[in-house]
This record gives sequence, C-alpha cells and structure tokens, in this order.
Amino acid sequence: MAEAHPVGFQWVMEAKRRGAKVFHVDPRFTRTSAVADTYLPIRAGTDIALLGGVVRYILENELDFREYVLAYTNAATIVSERYVDAEDGDGFFSGFDPETSSYVQDSWQYEGHESSSGSGHTAKERDSAAGLRHESHGAQVAGQVPRDETLQHPRCVYQILKRHFARYTPEMVERVCGIPQEKFLELARAWTENSGRERTGVLIYSVGWTQHSVGVQYIRTGAIIQLLLGNMGRPGGGILALRGHASIQGSTDIPTLFNLLPGYLPMPHHATHPTFDQWVDRIRHPGQKGFWGNARAFGASLLKAYWGDAATPENDFCYGYLPRMTGDHGTYQQVLNMIDGKVKGYFLLGQNPAVGSAHGRAQRLGMANLDWLVVRDLFMIESATFWKNGPEVATGEIVPQECRTEVFFLPAASHVEKEGTFTQTQRLLQWREKALDPPGDARSELWFFYHLGRRLREKLADSDQPRDRALLDLTWDYPTHGPHAEPSAEAVLREINGYDVATGRPLSAFAEARDDGSTAIGCWIYTGVYADGVNQAARRKSRHEQDWVAAEWGWAWPANRRTLYNRASADPQGRPWSERKRYVWWDPDAGEWTGHDVPDFEKTKPPTYRPPEGASGPAGIAGDDPFVMQPDGKGWLYAPSGVLDGPLPTHFEPAESPLRNPLYGQQANPTRKVYAHPVNSVNPSPPEEHSQVFPYVFTVSRLTEHHTAGGMSRTVRPLAELQPEMFVEVSPELAAEVGVTHLGWAHLVSGRAVIEAKVLVTDRLTPLRVDGRVIHQVWLPYHFGFEGLVTGDSANDLFGITLDPNVLIQESKVGTCDVRPGRRPTGPALRDLVADYQRRAGIVPGRSVPTVTDGVRPPAPASAEGEDVDDA
Repeated sequence: MAEAHPVGFQWVMEAKRRGAKVFHVDPRFTRTSAVADTYLPIRAGTDIALLGGVVRYILENELDFREYVLAYTNAATIVSERYVDAEDGDGFFSGFDPETSSYVQDSWQYEGHESSSGSGHTAKERDSAAGLRHESHGAQVAGQVPRDETLQHPRCVYQILKRHFARYTPEMVERVCGIPQEKFLELARAWTENSGRERTGVLIYSVGWTQHSVGVQYIRTGAIIQLLLGNMGRPGGGILALRGHASIQGSTDIPTLFNLLPGYLPMPHHATHPTFDQWVDRIRHPGQKGFWGNARAFGASLLKAYWGDAATPENDFCYGYLPRMTGDHGTYQQVLNMIDGKVKGYFLLGQNPAVGSAHGRAQRLGMANLDWLVVRDLFMIESATFWKNGPEVATGEIVPQECRTEVFFLPAASHVEKEGTFTQTQRLLQWREKALDPPGDARSELWFFYHLGRRLREKLADSDQPRDRALLDLTWDYPTHGPHAEPSAEAVLREINGYDVATGRPLSAFAEARDDGSTAIGCWIYTGVYADGVNQAARRKSRHEQDWVAAEWGWAWPANRRTLYNRASADPQGRPWSERKRYVWWDPDAGEWTGHDVPDFEKTKPPTYRPPEGASGPAGIAGDDPFVMQPDGKGWLYAPSGVLDGPLPTHFEPAESPLRNPLYGQQANPTRKVYAHPVNSVNPSPPEEHSQVFPYVFTVSRLTEHHTAGGMSRTVRPLAELQPEMFVEVSPELAAEVGVTHLGWAHLVSGRAVIEAKVLVTDRLTPLRVDGRVIHQVWLPYHFGFEGLVTGDSANDLFGITLDPNVLIQESKVGTCDVRPGRRPTGPALRDLVADYQRRAGIVPGRSVPTVTDGVRPPAPASAEGEDVDDA
C-alpha cells in the first residue's frame, strides 16, 4: 500500500501513530514492510492457507465474537445432509461434474432448500462470469431456514467451518506458505485480540489479490475472518480493496464488464432471460427476502433512462433492445477469437493489452488479425504500434507490410482536461473540474461516444429495419457547450442519478424508483448524487467544519452511506456494541435509526420487527438482520450459492506451481477456466512430469514511480529517470545458484515467452523453506513495454491464460519460470528457445489441460435420483 497507494497509506501511518499494529504479508519486502510492525514473507498463491490458519485459530480457541456471529451470520444455519466437504472429497465438494469441470450446487444448500439453488451445472455460469452476478444479488433463499442456536448441530455452518479448516494448523501454514509458525501466531493473536465489543481491525488487500485462479476465494476467506471477529459493518473494520487506479470502482458500478449492467444488474442471457419478467425474476427470486426484491423497479428505471418515451410497460420498457450474452465474451476469449479470425474490429480505451494483459504475445497476434483497430490514448502506446515495433516483428511472426490490421489512433484528453467524476475505492464519487483544454485534436471519452452515437443515428435516420430501432430510440440528447460541442458531464450525472419522468425532478434516493415507467435511473445505486438538482459529488467541505464521518466531502453510494451494512455496528437490540465504537443505533424515543452515518437499514424498522409468514423483499428482513442485500439477512460464513468453485475457500496450488498440494490430492482449482488454443499453454506442475523444467516462482507488482503498463508514466522524464529500465529482483542465494550478477542481465523463460531484465540482487526476496525444500521467488515490475522514453520487455508476456471461474480474472500474480544469466536471444532464435523448453517440459500448445489431477476421484454429483439439474 505504501508503494502503490501512498496517499491512502498516510492514514495507516496515522493509525499506527495512535497505537494500531500493522502486519504486512507479501512475497517481497517493500516500502510497506519497512514501516509495518511485522512482515510475513509468503509463497505467492498460498493466501488461503494463511487465512485458513487464522480461521482455525479463531474457532479452535473460541475467540469469535459469539453474540455477533450468532445473530448476524449464518453460523447457526443447518446445511443439507447431502453436502460433502472438500476435506472428505480430497479437494472436491459434493456435486462436481468432471466432464464440465463444474459443480451442481444442490447439495450445498440449506436443509430443505436443495431444489432451489438457482444453479444447475455451473459451466454456463462460469462462461458468463455469473459468480459476479450472484456476488451482488445473493442467491435464492426463500422462506425460513433451519437453525441451531446452540451451534452444536453437526451440520450447522459453525461446525462445518470447524471441520473444514481443522487441518490448517500453524504447522500446515508453515509447510504451505513458508511462514514460520511464530510469525503466524503473532498475526493470529493480534488479529483476534483486536476484535469484540470494544475493538475492530481492518483487512486491506491490493487488487492483485483477485488475479489468481482462486482469487474470489481469497477474499471470501478474509470475509469469513472479519465476520467471525465482528469486524463487518463497524467503524475501523471491514475489508478494503485497493483499486488499481482512480475509478476502477466506477467502471464496475457503471460497468465496462461484459456481463453486467449499471448497478450490478446482470446482462441478460439469450437462453435464460428471454423476457423482461424472467430477467427480473432471476435477480429478485420471487419470495426471496432482501432489497434485491426491488429489482423490477431498478430494471424498469434503467431501461426508461436508455429509451425514454419508447420504453413503456406495454413493450416491457424496450427490454428486447438489450444485447444478450451467449457465453464467454470476456477479454481473453475475445483475443483468442481474434487469432481465429472471428472478430473484425476492436476499440481500445484505457487499456494497453499489448503489454498490459496476460500473454502479451497472444494479445499482439490477435490484434494483428483484425480488419480495424481504434486506439484512443494519450500517447502512442504499444497497442497502437505492435504491428511495426512489437517483439513478433523481430521473430517474423508479424510482417508490417503484410499485417492486415488498419489502426486508427485517436488522441484522448487526460483526466485534468475534462470534467466528470471519479468513483474511488471506498465508493466515493468526487467531481473533478476541468483544469485546461486538451491539446490539438484530443477529446474526452464523453465527446467521442456522444458524437459517434450522434453520427450513427444520423446515418440510420431513414432506416425502417427493426434492428436499428435500439439505436434510433435511445435518449441521446445531452446539451453541449464550447467550440467542439462537448456534452455536459453534469447532464449525464443527472441522468445517472435518475429523475421523475413527468416532472423532471431529480430523485433523492433509490427507494423512489418505480417499476411502472414513471422514473428513469441510469444507475440505481447512484441515486442521490444529484439530489435536489445539486451536484453532491462536487462538495468539498473541510474536515474542520464537519464531523469525522465527513458526509459532506463528495458523495458515497448508496445514499451517501460511508460504511456498508452499518446496522451491524449496533447489537441485536439496536444498542451500540460499545460507546467507543458507537456508530449507528436505534432511537426508541424517535422510533428510528440514527447515528453518525446514514443507517444501512429501513429507517423506521425497529429491532423487534419480525417478518410475517411469507414476507419477501425488504419486508422479509427482520429488525436484527443487518445484511439487507442477502436473502436471509445474514453475513455468509458459508456460501450455499453464488461462488462457483465451492461454498468454502479451499487451498489449491496456483495453475503453475513447483510444489505438490500438501492438503489435497487435487492440485489446482478444479473449476478454473482454461483455454485449449494453439497459442496458449500451461507450465507443468506436480504430479505432472517435467515440472522441474520451470523451477522458480515469479510474481509481479507495481512501483510508485510508474502507473499500470507505463503508458502514462514512461513518457514523463522525471519518472523515467527514477525507474529507467526493466529489472528483476533475485535473492543472493538464487543469484549464486543460477550465476547472475548484480546489475548484470538475466532472461526468464516460461512456456510462452522469454523476457530479459537487469538484475537487482537483494535481500527483499527471501528463500522460503516449503514442504521440506527451498523455494526461490523472483519479482518483476509490470510497467514496461517497447514504447516511451524508457523501454523494456513486458513481464506479462510470461503469463498464460488461466482464469478464476467466478469472475474470469486471469492468474497474473504467480507463475513458474526458469532464470538464466545473460541477455535473451533475438529474432527466430527466441521462439526456438521457447520451443526447446516446451519440448523438455512436454508442453503441446493447444492441448486441453486436465483440470482434475490424475488419480483423484471426486464425489459423484449429489443431485436427487432422476432430478433434472439442467439450468433451464
């Protein structure tokens, strides 16, 4: 955090000054490690083993915040007798289907709910990253669920959790992660001691935590710890994700993702959601509790914002105009489709896949097989010049004179040259003023897309084709200003906020959304950012003029609420857990929830409220159920649905590892998404043969001086001078083993590529003793490429394409390689070297990689006899 998010890290240092303990877990000693109380070096890709050890420590020593856990989590809920845990299945839960490498989730459900998982085979859900949809929407849990308030029932979640993590002992943590037992115990003791009524602790992870084939389960494990310790929904607690840059949160809220619509509404699937009613019902699950019960109002208001007068209840608000998913439309499937000639054109904005995405060679070969490519950027980045300057030109794989792709480079305005909002990592919208005009022909994205849409509509104005109505009926009428007719960003923000269709009045809260077409809302979770016709995101009231929650600095979604699920900051009776941690509470005299923050609860629903029989939606949430977006109102220690690779986190080795999985016969995540394509391959791992060909672990992260793939920072002279070339950090022990010297050259080889880097011999990398052997890790920055003031090989070229099954994020924080002294070969000799390593490692590019480890027999799918488990 000190290296990559130094502005935010000032508050960690402030907390430390006030007595907080800071622990840093990282494969490499960094600037954060230097100021932490304790640094724990870890083998990359083993975080679940470490966190699972903390879960075991809490449960074995009964250190959970019991009153919180019993009231606010599903610890007491009883799970189906058909459930088989991964501990009993050698790494597999019940319901695994080896043919599709996916689960039938019926046996994971709560007792009596086995037929309502909402999911048959998860293979289709994996292709459309439906895990992310369920993460937002919860899963179908209607009616009452059986509970044992004593937590003694062998199939209650609490007991299942104890059995599942029983083997994650301090000895196992050391064996898997390489963290000495005394270091692990120091962390576990400090974390648990800093919890309960009087204290809270926070877990902060960098966004790279998601870039693993079990990345979602990393975060799930952290959430389990924070729920057990009562750290969720309370001040000073929670889980904080450090985003890669300023508006990553905004680009998922109003998404650049293929499977989501604004406000985490799912993009319809052509087979599953043919009608508006079926689409809405798959979000709200009729009969289910929680605020997703209002999904019809959110969906209808979004479509009304898109298509205005054309969207009516009679035509389902133009639902037929929405695009439909047919499967995997993610970026990695797209690039393989480009190589196969299935994609004709491509827009690139804010992305530099030629050096910024995993498997850079595949990215460049894909872009070289398009008809046209539009690149909008500040500088002539590698994705605009790959056809003449890329590594494949030297190897002869791309011939500039024969490259069929016509590249259009359109200069873009930077963030200081346009107005608009950032949505920061803490869900905070902040308005940025335009500081100066962009140079020359540079334009904002808002200008580009507005005028592109306007011109397309003009060209189609006389069309009578039904296929063109979706474009022609769009509400595409934003006011413009200035010599270049720049659209008004405030007008767009007003539309995102939402308004009453009849009067034009901006809405003040998402509770005003209606399902009859009387409201139009561009993103329901942002409703309130333009309340009363005032740009709430532009507020900058000094902290000296308001309280510590600072509700008048910007605007946070939803409802300007600064801490989600803050009903959990009070006990079940609505009283603060302690005066020290007083945050939101029930005022019996006023008959409402009050406090320092906007309560994340229905304002007048008392703690004593119990839903009547059959109640659903918000009315189904009891007065002591704080997790109002969940279908049972509870924080989920165990996830019966929604996570495609298991209801509980389980340690699997990365897709490429030098070690056999010490915990299970199954080596890697059996549901990971793999692509059998001639350009893609995976380095062998035990128990496969030839894993010794790639004996070393490499990991990547960022530098303070450079930003993402370097397109913005390697063109800035002072930054280029501070970090002038690509380098690799190696330990003194590894340097001696492979024969590299400080400030000399080394080249790293994977089954996809060879890259070279200057050598930095440093104690920042610690050789780890893991499972009886020494494991060496090397570290690389991922900021370099072949354009800019300073250049170097791209670390991302080393990675292949293997994805997390829930959200289709690539495993790009850990891989295996060989390290050799000297500079890499050039030209065709470079591909010859890769081919030689592939031969020695038994790699056949394009061969389907088995996801199930040879010799391991998963339990049979646990569906009822004769039951149809197809996701109809």
